[in-house]
Amino acid sequence: MALKTLLGAAIAGASLAAGFQKRADPETNYNRAADAAVVLQKWYDWNTGLWRESNWWNSANVLQTLGNFDHAGDRHPYDVRQIYENTFDRAQRSFALSVTKTLLANGLMAENHTFVAPAADERPKIEERGFDRFLNDYYDDEGWWALALLRAHDLGFGPQYIDMANGIFEDMKGGASHCGGIYWDKRRTYTNAIANELYLAVAASLANRMPASLKSYYLDTALRQWTWFRNSGMINGENLVNDGLTENCVNNGYSPWTYNQGVILGALIELTKATGDNGYVDQAHTIATAAIRGLNYNGVLQERDCGQDCGGDGNQFKGIFMRNLQYLHQFSPRDEYRDFIMFNADRIYDHARNGEGEIGAWWWEYVRPSALLAGSHSSGLDALVAAFAIGQ
Repeated sequence: MALKTLLGAAIAGASLAAGFQKRADPETNYNRAADAAVVLQKWYDWNTGLWRESNWWNSANVLQTLGNFDHAGDRHPYDVRQIYENTFDRAQRSFALSVTKTLLANGLMAENHTFVAPAADERPKIEERGFDRFLNDYYDDEGWWALALLRAHDLGFGPQYIDMANGIFEDMKGGASHCGGIYWDKRRTYTNAIANELYLAVAASLANRMPASLKSYYLDTALRQWTWFRNSGMINGENLVNDGLTENCVNNGYSPWTYNQGVILGALIELTKATGDNGYVDQAHTIATAAIRGLNYNGVLQERDCGQDCGGDGNQFKGIFMRNLQYLHQFSPRDEYRDFIMFNADRIYDHARNGEGEIGAWWWEYVRPSALLAGSHSSGLDALVAAFAIGQ
């Protein structure tokens, strides 16, 4: 599909209060997302089932973005099932031995991969290496893959996806932290928000998808996990989720990354569906509203502590929030969510792409990412898919 030049919404004043002068129509929203999805696939490696310019966990999110697009309206510019099947088969074939992450002073992570190198003429990039059964030394990496695989289950792609997600869940259960919840890593060095939100989301999602006779097994875990998380101290006085806990199990004050405000929304929706208790979605509304109002630049979603370019991992975060805000709006609509999604999608398509249609690190205007171009691009695609999903 050729890239289209589409005139986006003309926005006066770039602020939440200013709102919209015009909105893209549903067909335009589909075409924008389709254009970006086609660009994304230039980084896809059919041999590895992963995306170049992407780390292991980023590829899980790219896959889920494509699945979300397919799920949004049963329309897609190419066969998403074929991508899922190829990734499911190929991504587990690995020369990888381990991935090591280091917590930087700003709360972001630096990754280092070690692997057994194949023959020189077959040697792929380190970022393209996979892990058997989608398990490695980091519980958050595992959780991303579980959610991506559960989306394939929702699309009816076969029982192997939920079976694999269940295996990931069982592995995550082994990560119990001395603070409660689970550790981020199997070396037991850090208890953070994202690993625990993912564990909650996977447990609650399985409760809603596994046979009724097994529901309580997953739901009991999800309920215990939420009770702990709510009382852990990671939700701060602004109703934003900080990055994690100190060794003494108190809020470490690290940045309230956008993805920490996102995954919890999807998890709380799944809990609401599993229990019928709207108190969970009420909590989701509180966090979503705080994030929209507290983590933006002139109405465009932005990380608080790293500005226009948050590096290879950090540039992925914003799309995860938008994906989950989409879920929340579809489950319990609010005009503020719709406006925020549409405004961001318009701004991304009209101002944050380069001449090749690649979406940059900053959504206000194009900034070339310092690393992992596919991760940054797919993050923006999440916002475009969200606009298509809610705008039909």
